[in-house]
Amino acid sequence: MAPAAAPAPVCLIDASIYIFRYYFAMPAHWFSEPEGHSTEAVYGFAGFLVQLLTEHSPSAVAACFDESLGSGFRHRLSPDYKSSRVLPDEALAFQLKACVQVAQLLGITTFASDEYEADDLLASLYRTCSGEAAPVAILSRDKDLAQVLKRDRDYLWDFSAEKRYFRPDITVKFGVQCDQLVDYQALVGDAIDDIPGVPGVGAKTAAALLSQGYSLDELLDSPERIAQLPIRGAKSLAQKLPDLRAQIALSRQLARLVSDVELIQSSSQIRRKEVNCDQLTDFCQKMGWSAGMIRRLISPFTPR
Repeated sequence: MAPAAAPAPVCLIDASIYIFRYYFAMPAHWFSEPEGHSTEAVYGFAGFLVQLLTEHSPSAVAACFDESLGSGFRHRLSPDYKSSRVLPDEALAFQLKACVQVAQLLGITTFASDEYEADDLLASLYRTCSGEAAPVAILSRDKDLAQVLKRDRDYLWDFSAEKRYFRPDITVKFGVQCDQLVDYQALVGDAIDDIPGVPGVGAKTAAALLSQGYSLDELLDSPERIAQLPIRGAKSLAQKLPDLRAQIALSRQLARLVSDVELIQSSSQIRRKEVNCDQLTDFCQKMGWSAGMIRRLISPFTPR
């Protein structure tokens, strides 16, 4: 008797990761829409979505987009949060909006918020979907999202690199459990998001601190425990960490994903919708893509 096929995953897509990948990888103005906006990133993103849908047939799928650039609650907590990032110009903003459209035309439910980041929306969708039987795959290259993984069947999926990171893989990579990643980030910081870390505490020291059987709060409450830990610079850390408690608390707030945004009640609400090939073809033509390019995107959904 043949083994039962693995159930199709619920796929939750961190859209911006893939849009920016194509935006920077493909030559600008290779093709454009009538008003002159480049559409290469839109085509690359559409191709990625078509590949996902046709090769992996997810049982349900949603894409989350970032619209809280400078307006979300984390910016109110810290004016320095993501302050080094440049906001999208008109050309990129056009392609980001078009990527939302093409995802919807491909039957994918989309989510965005001016208060919460795409990662928060993904965490909230995961919380609902992980209460059901199907495995959940979060498509992203951002390892921060691993903090939400609660089940061994679920994984972070770097689709472009064809790599899946399950909970044990995250532990191997960072030296801490998935549910310790927020504390890990509060200690190490995140230069990309302008989240401050503790001076002198790198990845190895943070992992060593969090692998001693104490939570970060327990260590901060009892610095004498830190001084007795078998790690390099333990006595110095015992003096330094309590003094930086406020900063650590802020960094932890910035790093922790919100998982209770009310989006859906079950994965049935993000089941794939049927693709309207006529509407998709019209969109592709408006994007300035060649007949061959359009055919590659449309043919998987054309009745045979």
